[in-house]
Amino acid sequence: MTAPLLSVDKLDVRFALRTRRGLLPTWIDLRAVDSVSFTLGAGETLGIVGESGCGKSTLARAILRLVPAAGGRVLWLGEDLTKLDDDAFRRRRRDFQIVFQDPLAALDPRMTAGTIIAEPLRTFHPELSRAAIQAKVAATMRDVGLAPEHINRYPHEFSGGQCQRIGIARAIVLEPKLLVCDEPVSALDVSIQAQIINLLKRLQRERGMAMIFISHNLAVVRHLCHRVLVLYLGKAVELAPTERLFARALHPYTQALIAAVPVPDPAVERNRSKLVLRGDLPSSLAPPSGCPFRTRCPKADAVCAQSMPALLPVASDHTVACHHAG
Repeated sequence: MTAPLLSVDKLDVRFALRTRRGLLPTWIDLRAVDSVSFTLGAGETLGIVGESGCGKSTLARAILRLVPAAGGRVLWLGEDLTKLDDDAFRRRRRDFQIVFQDPLAALDPRMTAGTIIAEPLRTFHPELSRAAIQAKVAATMRDVGLAPEHINRYPHEFSGGQCQRIGIARAIVLEPKLLVCDEPVSALDVSIQAQIINLLKRLQRERGMAMIFISHNLAVVRHLCHRVLVLYLGKAVELAPTERLFARALHPYTQALIAAVPVPDPAVERNRSKLVLRGDLPSSLAPPSGCPFRTRCPKADAVCAQSMPALLPVASDHTVACHHAG
């Protein structure tokens, strides 16, 4: 078995929030990501799903050191990224890039498309001539479906889907080994979403990249991802191959997420049973005791309030954190 490209081991992210109780200010520790572990192989896509506020984007940004980790390890080809100094990490950064959620906000409005895409090349390859950079930018624009003759246009002159293609071109121009996609299609029309998803799938197949794909849309995750990690209140509650997860999800939270995905057939949609969650997502500042999902779980009992379930294997490639899994 080949070694994983990326290994995340018990990663923690915490934020100190200042609050006032009485006359004196106090600090509260918010655990945005709580001891999350997973591996990612070359050419594999891992989907990360969960409600807003579950820590999906924070987890991805901590892996890329865009937010500091409070504990745990991030091993990239066996090297712990959390232990590297800034200069050493900057040399590794070309291997992993990110595509953001809002395509227009992620682009500098004062820079042309060509300048935006060329910026990583100028940073990591200062030895390249101007002609070589322009040739690489034009080839990358063609690869993502943009016309090279639009190289001198500004972001406001493109549509939302085209702006996202510019963001993807900027991310892949260095030919990274890992691409993190933070809800890259949620701000786009449905027809454009399909085009961007198919583009990402083609680029991954041709370039052999690994991908972390964050999304609320489980239908997209099922189409694109090899495995799925489910987060709830910063904790990993289930991790399994995509088809296994959709066929036999074991955690009640995962079952509720899958049940919320509409079925295209109206007759089937009307007659199928649905698991509807009660209540809202608890606050990360005051999480419930024991299992964090117990306040909304239909299977919760006294055991769930007393102890936190560990993420344990139920099959060789399927782990779940639930006292009543299955």
